[in-house]
Formats: sequence, C-alpha cells, structure tokens
Amino acid sequence: MVKDDGVILPYCTGGVCMSVCFHRLAAPGQLVLFAMGGTAYLALEIAWRGTTHWTMFLAGGACLCALDALGRLPLPTPLLAGIGAVGVSVLELGTGLACRRLLHVEVWDYSQEWGNLAGLVCPKYTALWFLLCLWVLGMMRFLRGFAAYVARTKA
Repeated sequence: MVKDDGVILPYCTGGVCMSVCFHRLAAPGQLVLFAMGGTAYLALEIAWRGTTHWTMFLAGGACLCALDALGRLPLPTPLLAGIGAVGVSVLELGTGLACRRLLHVEVWDYSQEWGNLAGLVCPKYTALWFLLCLWVLGMMRFLRGFAAYVARTKA
C-alpha cells in the first residue's frame, strides 16, 4: 500500500499492473502520464522499427502508469526495473495476442529471435526494456524529488 495525496492505494509489485493504471486514471495527472507514455511508446517503435500500430499507444500508456506506481515503492531501482521489464513484456505479449486474435493484425514478429514466446516477446527485448525501465524509473524519481523541492521552497 502506498499513500498518495492522502489516499491509500493498493499497488501490485509484479506482473502487469493494469489495474493500478486504470485505478489511478481518476486523477487528471494520470491521464497526462498515460498520454505521455502512449506517445513515447509510439515514437520509440517508429524510431526502432519504422512503423507502429495504434494499440501501442494503449500499451505505452499502461506501461508508464505501471512504472509510475512501481517507482513509488521503497525498493532498489534495479529490482523495480526488472519487475517493470517483465511487466512490459507481459503487456506486449497480451497486446500482441489481442491484435492477432481480435483485430487479425500482426503488429510485430520476433519468431526469429532466440527464446521467443509466440513470436511476440523474447529475452533480447526484455533485456532492452530493463535498460529503458532503469532510465525511466530514474527520471521519474528525479522529477518527483525536484517537484518536492520546488514545493518546499515555495512554502
């Protein structure tokens, strides 16, 4: 449980934290965070693969909300990044399967990658997500600290 602005919110610490994201979307700031995550995810995919799909906006928004929740836990950043990387991979697997089965679209294909699962996730990209999660979590902690500093100096 994490206390956030006087409200105690339950957070999961592993797997995909979709409920965390949608639970916290009641706050306008979380809508902005969701949009930032979705936009960043689309931009990252376009930069990496040259293409993307609208469902990646939803995946990216959910990922950033989940990382925001994880980043508030009093755990070492590398552990949080590991949990985040697994969570992102699970979310990508779910999104990829939903795209295949519901939308009849192959958004990406990692079937040639070692250790892939359904051609949608693989250890190589989970490791890259770990590195990105390390950076994102570090930036989020810095920004939270900076915001707290600004709030203290204004008071």
